[in-house]
Amino acid sequence: MAQTDVLLTRQPAPQTVPPCALPPKEYEVACNTGVHTSSGLATTGFQTAKYLVDEWFQNCYAHYHQALADRDTSEQQRHESRQLAAETEALAEHKQQDSTRRLGERLQDAHCWKSELQQEVDALATETDLLQAQKQRLECALDATSLPFSMVMDHMQCRERRQHPDLVRDHVEMELLKEAELIRNIQQLLKRTILQAVDQIRLNQEHKETCERDWSDKVEAYNIDETCSRYHSQSIEVQLHPHSAAFEESASTPETWAQFTQDNLLRAERERQASANLRTLIDAILRDTAEDLRLQCDAVNLAIASRCEELEDARHKLQYHLQKTLREITDREQQIAVLKQAIKDKEAPLQVAQSRLYQRSQRPNVELCRDAAQLRLLSEVEELNLSLSLLREKLQEAQQALHNLEDTRMCLEKDIAVKTNSLFIDRQKCMAHRTRYPTVLQLAGYQ
Repeated sequence: MAQTDVLLTRQPAPQTVPPCALPPKEYEVACNTGVHTSSGLATTGFQTAKYLVDEWFQNCYAHYHQALADRDTSEQQRHESRQLAAETEALAEHKQQDSTRRLGERLQDAHCWKSELQQEVDALATETDLLQAQKQRLECALDATSLPFSMVMDHMQCRERRQHPDLVRDHVEMELLKEAELIRNIQQLLKRTILQAVDQIRLNQEHKETCERDWSDKVEAYNIDETCSRYHSQSIEVQLHPHSAAFEESASTPETWAQFTQDNLLRAERERQASANLRTLIDAILRDTAEDLRLQCDAVNLAIASRCEELEDARHKLQYHLQKTLREITDREQQIAVLKQAIKDKEAPLQVAQSRLYQRSQRPNVELCRDAAQLRLLSEVEELNLSLSLLREKLQEAQQALHNLEDTRMCLEKDIAVKTNSLFIDRQKCMAHRTRYPTVLQLAGYQ
């Protein structure tokens, strides 16, 4: 007989006939005795394999009880199944709604970070463009310094062609040397600043690309989560993925996810601020260097102008002295001519006096007397010789003075030519070319 007791988790439903209401019944085995019994050898084969009637009823009752118990168990299980299905359906609906809500919150967080990343990317792009413009200004300013440097070197080479005694280390040369040194220092500063700007642009682009990758990942994740948030139990796009619930060891936590983006934003903002500070520094450098170059240019121009005034004044004085010297030379030449004429004029009286003395020296015997005429002739010859000596001495002095004046004239003319050459170099070769000196805007990289 099958077991009729069943383990249940709930109180069983009421049965029509409780199993315990049927009292057990005892049956007695009938003895085959009497006139109509089948005892004997002839009926032995018909009695050995058959049940008794009571056994048949008992077997039927047992099947009844087992069927009733199985139905009760099935009904209990159906009740529990319906209740479990309702509970699991409600739980699944609640969990799905909670998941949808969590996906919505995740979408809001992702959208917030995505917006901040987009703003940072745009800000970095704008800042990089501004820094590129400043770098272009640096390159233009560096190119603009090449003309002043070539001008300074050309001026110094031209001034080396000055002649003695104007080949001096004057104030103009000192200012030109200062200008050349200033331009070299500014060129080195601009080159270093350009390299610094290039490095900062590279860092800006790297952090911009990092933020763009993060933004792209968040856009992709946002689209995925947005698609997931639209899924529901009646969606036709869903299907079973048995292994999708496996835990990914490389998956990030919400804290590390937010910290990753926050770190990217902080680094990008730090580089953007550094780029802005560098732009401010570049602007100050270009402004200061342009002002310094223009101030030094004005100092050189002032020094050249002052030197030209000195040379012009010296040349005027030399020309004045040259004119005086030329007049003096003319006077000396006239004086020499007068002295020569005077000497020539004294030769005839001397010849007369000497001829008289010579003729009178031919007087015979006692007639050769030192009379008054003889003494007067001797005195006359002596006076004439003395006059001639004085005249010749004055002539020699005049000729020496004339020679000195000629030398002075040559020196003055040479010095005037030197001054004229120096003026030509400083005015025509230097000052005229310095009119092409770059303006402040060009030196600041705006043109």
